[in-house]
Parts: sequence; C-alpha cells; structure tokens
Amino acid sequence: MKPAIGSHVMDTRTGKLGVVMGHEGPYVQLRPYGGGREWDAEPGALRAATAAERLRAATAYANARSRGETL
Repeated sequence: MKPAIGSHVMDTRTGKLGVVMGHEGPYVQLRPYGGGREWDAEPGALRAATAAERLRAATAYANARSRGETL
C-alpha cells in the first residue's frame, strides 16, 4: 500500500525523511522536510517516520533557516 500524500516517511535506501508529494507509476515522490528537490522512492523501501525522526528533521530545518542556510 502506498503512503498517503502529506505523510512523513523514511526512505530506508537513502536514510532520508521525506514528505509524500504524490504517486507516479510504481514510485512515490518524496520531498525533503522544509522543501527541496523531490526524489522517487519504491514503496517497499518506505516506512512511517517516528516522532523522533520528524522532530530531528524539523529541528535541523529550523536551525539551518536561522543561520540563513538551506538544506
């Protein structure tokens, strides 16, 4: 089953947290937390992100933004 659009998932192949943006053919399109370039992931390589992983991504985004950086 493909994850719902807007849900937060971990791509186990890349180790990155992504937000589900859509589904195209056999793939799921993910975008990094806070924005950035989308990537395609296989649904079998995805799992729901834990609360700690979501918090870590949000903190990294907030810290980078406060320094004027982009992730």
